Amino acid sequence: MSSRLEWLGSLPLEEAEAHLLTCNASRTWARKMVANRPYADESSLIAAAVTGVTELAWEDVTEALDAHPRIGERTAAKHQSEREAQWSAQEQSGASDADARVLQELAAGNLSYEQQFGHVFLIRASGRSAEEMLGQLRHRMSNTANEEQFVVRRELADITGLRVRKLLEDAL
Repeated sequence: MSSRLEWLGSLPLEEAEAHLLTCNASRTWARKMVANRPYADESSLIAAAVTGVTELAWEDVTEALDAHPRIGERTAAKHQSEREAQWSAQEQSGASDADARVLQELAAGNLSYEQQFGHVFLIRASGRSAEEMLGQLRHRMSNTANEEQFVVRRELADITGLRVRKLLEDAL
């Protein structure tokens, strides 16, 4: 077992949950992750984190979505911790270099998306340009609500896996 995994396994329940909530703001998800400790290795932890997202009720997914800022916005989401805000800024670095027109289109697209689906547009921003995210936003506007919930779960699972890795990296 890695020392990073030992660190997570040794934390009191409430403290471990608080750290995991920075990876995914669903309390149900974080509690399940803590309850299933110890994990055999880091790959098992990450796999459990990703799988756990796919098993969440939609209400739990929307709880997690509340901690994500809009793509292209410089301000933190209302329920974001300092760590989450820092991670979001890093993840959205592709949007920071975008020209004003793309940022305006992202802002307008975010609002249209929220009106249509009732929640923030979520996409794994790491490694994507603002133009690519805008293209995905436009494409996803044609999804049905059920199709979009599937895509959102997949994106949230990807983000959660990345953030669990970052949490472990930050642990040492």
